[in-house]
Amino acid sequence: MACAISLALWLLLRTWPTKVTSWATPAAAEFALIAGLYSIWRLARMLPIASTDGAIDRAHDIARFEQDLHLPSELSLEHVMLQHDWLAQATTWYYASVHIPALIGFLIWMFVRHRDKYPHWRNGLVLVTLGCLIIRFIRVAPPRFLYDLGYTNLAGNYGPSVYGSDVSKGISDQFAAMPSIHVGWAAVVSFGIVAASTSKWRWVFLPHVFITTVVVAATANHWWMDGVVAVILLAGALVLDSAVRRAFARRAASALPEAVAVPAAVGVDAS
Repeated sequence: MACAISLALWLLLRTWPTKVTSWATPAAAEFALIAGLYSIWRLARMLPIASTDGAIDRAHDIARFEQDLHLPSELSLEHVMLQHDWLAQATTWYYASVHIPALIGFLIWMFVRHRDKYPHWRNGLVLVTLGCLIIRFIRVAPPRFLYDLGYTNLAGNYGPSVYGSDVSKGISDQFAAMPSIHVGWAAVVSFGIVAASTSKWRWVFLPHVFITTVVVAATANHWWMDGVVAVILLAGALVLDSAVRRAFARRAASALPEAVAVPAAVGVDAS
C-alpha cells in the first residue's frame, strides 16, 4: 500500500514541476522504491518453506565450528542475561524494536544530507538483503532450538518475541538464522554513517552494529557466524556496487572524446 501511494504521488508530482516538487519528486520515487523492495522482502520471507530438514544438524555444525575457532559461546552470554532481568528485557526489546527504525532513520538522513553517497549505501542494503533471502533457503536453526546444549528462548521468557511457537507462526522465519539480517542492516547504518559523515559525532553510531551482534547472540536467535556472514555479504555488495559504478564511468569517459570530435570535424568541413 505504501509503495502504491508513493508511486502515485511520484507520478503526480512529475506533472507539475516546481521548486517545491524538485525535491519532493525524487523523495517520492525513492520511497516508492524502498517500500516496494521491503514488500518483496516481506513476501519472500512468507514463502511456504515448510521443510526444516537438516536445520538442527547445521546448527550443531556451526556450534562446533565456532568452538574450533575458540569463539565465546552464545550460551555463556545468554546466561549473563538470565542473571539480570533488566538486562534480559533490554536485550529482547533491542532485538525486536531497534533495527527497522534505525534503518529508516539512516536512509532519510542519508537521502537528505548526503544525496551523492545515498545510492551506494542503498544499493548495498538491497544486495545484502537479497543475499540473506537467497541463503535462507539453506535452513539453519537458531541457538534457542538446541535445548540439548542448554539454550533457552530468552524472548519467550522476557518478551517481546517476533517469533511464534512454531515455524508457521510469528512475523519472521524460525529457521532463517543464517545469515542475520539484523546484523546486516545494522552494519549498513553504522558503517554508512561513519563513511558519509564528517562530524565527530558520527562515531557515536558505530557501536550500533556491535551491540546488535551481541544482542542477536545473547537472545539465542543467531550464531556469531550469522553476523559474520552478513557483514561479509555487505562488504561484497559495496565492492560490487563500486565496481559497476567505475565500469559505467569508464564507459562514459571513453565515449566522451567521440562526442566532442564530431562537432569539431563538422566545423572543419564547413570552413
